[in-house]
Amino acid sequence: MQDQSPNSWEARADAHSFYGFTDLPSIHDRGTVVLTHGKGPYVYDVHGRQYLDGNSGLWNMVAGFDHPGLTKAAQDAYARFPGYHAFFGRMADQTVMLSEKLVEVSPFSDGKVFYTNSGSEANDTMVKMLWFLGISQDKPQRRKIITRGNAYHGVTAVSASMTAKPYNGLFGLPLDGFLHITCPHYWREGRDGETEAEFTQRLAQELEDLIATEGADTIAGFFAEPVQGAGGVIPPSEGYFQAIQPILKKHGIPLIADEVICGFGRTGEVWGCQAYDFMPDAIISSKCLTAGFFPMGAVILGPDLTAQLQEASEKVEEFPHGFTASGHPVGSAIALKAIDLILNDGLFEQCKSLIPIFEKGMAEVAANHANIGENRGKGLMGALEAVRDAETKTPFEGHLSVSESIANTCTDHGLICRPLGQSIVLCPPFIMTEAHMAEMFEKLDAALTQVFKEVG
Repeated sequence: MQDQSPNSWEARADAHSFYGFTDLPSIHDRGTVVLTHGKGPYVYDVHGRQYLDGNSGLWNMVAGFDHPGLTKAAQDAYARFPGYHAFFGRMADQTVMLSEKLVEVSPFSDGKVFYTNSGSEANDTMVKMLWFLGISQDKPQRRKIITRGNAYHGVTAVSASMTAKPYNGLFGLPLDGFLHITCPHYWREGRDGETEAEFTQRLAQELEDLIATEGADTIAGFFAEPVQGAGGVIPPSEGYFQAIQPILKKHGIPLIADEVICGFGRTGEVWGCQAYDFMPDAIISSKCLTAGFFPMGAVILGPDLTAQLQEASEKVEEFPHGFTASGHPVGSAIALKAIDLILNDGLFEQCKSLIPIFEKGMAEVAANHANIGENRGKGLMGALEAVRDAETKTPFEGHLSVSESIANTCTDHGLICRPLGQSIVLCPPFIMTEAHMAEMFEKLDAALTQVFKEVG
């Protein structure tokens, strides 16, 4: 609970910090949790309390909070070349090596990489690339972007317009030309008596109808997370990507896989598109790219988009877009180390070994509570959706803030998890052990018991 003294860390945080994506009633009641350091999958606050972080920071700290290899990579890189850009025909050697590595480990036969500082900026950049292509190819009307309901693609004005969340209406978003179709969440969006196959076909027909209504020549691209992460860990319905990709191909609309969360192992495959057996035209990467040790994003272009963008850029002698810290040499060195740790040094294998333990734990916790309506997930990420009535899928009353209460109670028990809508989300670090998993589910189960008892 909050330390009420005026010079407390909690009071100092509240005095001069403007919070984003933070439940302000919780801050008023409980104060900010001010952290000092981390060890393995744990973080510690200014009072010495320990928390098992079941959300890997923000999906990204897959190697934990004190990995010596990543720390050394950062220290060595800062000592060697602490900062530069990737403009005007100059680029750090580490960045060249990272581009080679990203294309090598991508599902593409060839391609190129453009760097940003975040996943939001990477999605924003990809949209500008598609708009740039449209104008270069004498198709200036080709600007519309299609995403799905409950998608999350970022917070810049463009990527927030792609993010089909109600809160973006508070900013007067989306911008014109951003189109949202039905979220492929069969449990919530399926109609009475509709099979999952019929649901998938309905969504494919919805896409076909939208393209016919808007005009294929006005649509620049379709963006999709393999699993919708910040929507509440929503896997697509069975056969979803196999149903929609032929429609997009028929109309010449690029499919962009937003792998900010799914990329580098979270789904149990290196890429989420591999987990769902589809080939995108480009991949958006961030988060696990540096294991959270540096802010970095990347647009990984497949061969067709690479060729088109190269031709378009040569017409005007450049691609007039970029960021001061794009391709940062320290970030590139850290990313190279993170990729090596994940793919070659056992982290990916550890992730895969944890998946059946995670799935079993999620299922057992869900079975213990009548107020869990759905247990869903993919790989090493999952969500439990709280409901007033599981049979009718009736949600709890909004004023109860049930998922926020569960997350706060978990914090009191020494576990960090994330509320999303009426769901509680877990995406643990790849370095977790079976003992960590047992601790996580024990604390989650206790918190659910307490909250569901309180809300009746």
